Amino acid sequence: MKATLLTVALLALATAAVQADIYRYIDEDGVMHFTNAPTSSKFKLFMRERQRFIANLDNNKFDHIIAEAAKAQNLEAPLLKAVIKAESDFDPNAVSHKGAKGLMQIMPQNFPMLNVSNPYDPHQSINAGARYLREMMDRFNGKVALSLAAYNAGPGAVDRHNGIPPYQETENYIERVMRYYHRYKSM
Repeated sequence: MKATLLTVALLALATAAVQADIYRYIDEDGVMHFTNAPTSSKFKLFMRERQRFIANLDNNKFDHIIAEAAKAQNLEAPLLKAVIKAESDFDPNAVSHKGAKGLMQIMPQNFPMLNVSNPYDPHQSINAGARYLREMMDRFNGKVALSLAAYNAGPGAVDRHNGIPPYQETENYIERVMRYYHRYKSM
């Protein structure tokens, strides 16, 4: 019994470093067998790799649109994807309490400037949001934090404060986008 518990503990430590799904099979003698590559249908999922599970949640039907828009606007796809995650959590029908709409949460007054006729259309929203983010990146000399602050609070607010505006919402937004960006970049 001690050996079995020690084996389970060692497997748990090993899987933390390796991060792979672990399958278990208990044979007719009560002996537990573990593997990350099951060789028979007797093995059942015992422990799911957390990293892969999180990654799968954010691999979505918009990835190809994100990649195309990022390439067209010379943006990193993980950054664009992070903005979408923070803005709408990949809900194309999202509407904010301030009236921003779609995946990229574009304000109605910006629809004409960004050539948006349907903010709920993923292609229009992602392409428009990517163009706007590119404009902010150009305006703020490629400084990601300032560009994100401008995307969230408006470029005028960044100009008035000569940097990131001291708004809790904007500060939290930048932190959230950067966290997602680093996660997507490492996938």
